[in-house]
Amino acid sequence: RGGAADRRGGGCPPAHRRAGRRAIDKIRQQEGTSMHQAIEKIRGGLVVSCQAYPGEPLRHPETMAQMAMAAVEGGAVGIRCQGLADIAAIKGQVSVPVIGIWKDGEEGVYITPTLRHARCCAAAGADIIAIDATGRPRPDGLTYAETVRALHDEGVIVMADCGSFADAERAVEAGTDIISTTLSGYTGERPKTDGPDFELLGQMIEAFPDVPVLCEGRIHTPDQLHQVMAAGAWAAVVGTAITHPTTITRWFEAKL
Repeated sequence: RGGAADRRGGGCPPAHRRAGRRAIDKIRQQEGTSMHQAIEKIRGGLVVSCQAYPGEPLRHPETMAQMAMAAVEGGAVGIRCQGLADIAAIKGQVSVPVIGIWKDGEEGVYITPTLRHARCCAAAGADIIAIDATGRPRPDGLTYAETVRALHDEGVIVMADCGSFADAERAVEAGTDIISTTLSGYTGERPKTDGPDFELLGQMIEAFPDVPVLCEGRIHTPDQLHQVMAAGAWAAVVGTAITHPTTITRWFEAKL
């Protein structure tokens, strides 16, 4: 664990890695997209997160693909989704950039926790790969910076899911393409705010004016979305309030 094979890419032979890079490049050329284009396409817009949790009725790739299509029809400029099957299903149905993650585990680093997970998300068709950018130990023994460097060598766009300003600093230092407030309130470093973490968002935007900053987490109303964009966010990610009917139903039921 964390040995030389892991640091070279989980033991994957160099020839296979080169073949994988060529395959990803070919797909992107066929689709007429590039790293810069994918990031630019989501600028100033709404990215909708289409995810269902284990055991929930909507947890099916086709269902999530239909949800993503409906979101795009409503004006979403991007889709965030979880798991290889969902990434592949959604990428086959929408023309907007897809932010892919692979949740594996229940604690610590579990959002695209290793280089292998990230590579698989790219192979499944994700245009942007979001990974945990905290300082917590990663299961494969690589540092966050080592993971980003390996992905950049393969032409992969990396988005940092941050839980604090220190995470954002680490991500920017590593050359991450996009940083986000995704994990604010979930790592113990910052309180879990009722709505978006406007304080962290403002700090990130002010400190890193040349890096796209996304706001994700607890954007539950159009007014909150407006405030986030007015604060200077590159784009905003909304999930629960749009694509999780069980939670939305509970909000209404709680008022009865």
